[in-house]
Amino acid sequence: MPPVHQQHYGPQFQGPNQQIQQPFFQYSQCTGKKKALCIGINYFGQDSELRGCINDARNIQQFLCAKFGYRMEDIVILTDDAQNPRQIPTRQNMLNAMEWLVQGAAPNDSLFFHYSGHGGQTKDLDGDEDDGMDEVIYPVDFKQNGHIVDDDMHAIMVRPLPPGCRLTAVFDCCHSGSALDLPYTYSTEGKIKEPNLAAEAGSGLMTAVSSYARGDMSGVLHSAMGIVKVATGGTKKAEDYARATRTSPADAISWSGCKDSQTSADASEAGKATGAMSYAFITALSHNPHQSYMQLLNSLRDILRAKYSQKPQVRCSLLSCSRLKTIFSSSRVPTQW
Repeated sequence: MPPVHQQHYGPQFQGPNQQIQQPFFQYSQCTGKKKALCIGINYFGQDSELRGCINDARNIQQFLCAKFGYRMEDIVILTDDAQNPRQIPTRQNMLNAMEWLVQGAAPNDSLFFHYSGHGGQTKDLDGDEDDGMDEVIYPVDFKQNGHIVDDDMHAIMVRPLPPGCRLTAVFDCCHSGSALDLPYTYSTEGKIKEPNLAAEAGSGLMTAVSSYARGDMSGVLHSAMGIVKVATGGTKKAEDYARATRTSPADAISWSGCKDSQTSADASEAGKATGAMSYAFITALSHNPHQSYMQLLNSLRDILRAKYSQKPQVRCSLLSCSRLKTIFSSSRVPTQW
C-alpha cells in the first residue's frame, strides 16, 4: 500500500502569515467508500452511431463489482437505452452525475469514472493546451445542448477532491489523451513526458500550486497569469498554465484509449460490440489484477497493438504524480480502485 501521510515535494516558500509552506499530495489507502459513474452512449439514429458503448458501461459496472468490491447500488449508469429519464446521458444528467460522484468525497475514498462514446476537440480558450485544442465528450443531446469540455470535467470531478481521495477515470473515446486535464503524462518506461515541476518551478508557479491546494482560485489565476506573461513559446505557456491551474493534492489518475490526436475504435471482440479501450482495460486486469501502473499501460498497448493503431495514455494530477516513477516500478494497482 502507498504511504499514509502527506507527501511533500519541491522547494519551500513563504505563505500567509509568514508561515513556511511546501506543496504536498496524499495517496488514497482505498479503505473508504466506493462510488462509480459509468456512461455509455450509442447515439441511436444519429450520424456516426456506435455499437459497443452501452455494452462497455455495463461491462465496467459488472467488472467493478466482481473484481474490486463495488456495490451495484453505489454505481450510477447512464445509457441511451435507459427507461428512466434521469439515466439518459443528456448533458445535464451527465453533469449532475459527475457532481454526485464527488459529492462528500473524503480521504481514502475510491471513486471511478468511465465514459464510452464520441470524443472530439474544440478551440482552447484559456491557454492550458499545448496544441491549442480542448478535448470534449458528446452527450446524447449534444446537437441541442452542446458538448462537455475537459476544463469543466476537471472543475467538477478533480478540483473538489480532498487530499488522499482517489479518482480513477477511464475514457474510451477519440481524442481522449488529456480528457480530464491532468497535466502529467507517463510513458511505457515509467518516465514523465514533461519536465519535472519541482526542478524548474519558480516562486510564481509554486505559489499557484499552493493556492490551488488551499482552494484559493483567485491566487491560482493571479500567479498563473504571471507565469504566462513571462513564459516564451506556445507550448511552454500552455504547460506552465496547465500545471498552475490543474494540479491537485488528491490521488487522481486517468486512462485514455488514445492520444489527443488519435481516434479510438468501436470494435468487436469475441463476437460482441465493445470499445477497444474498455475491452483492453477489463482484459488486462482480469488476467493480472496486481500490475504496476507501468505494467498496466504496457498491457493495454500490447492487447491493442495487433489490431488497432491507437495508443492508450495515462495521465495524473501533478501532486499525486511526482513520485510515480517509484509507483510505476514498485507499487501495484490497488485491489480497490
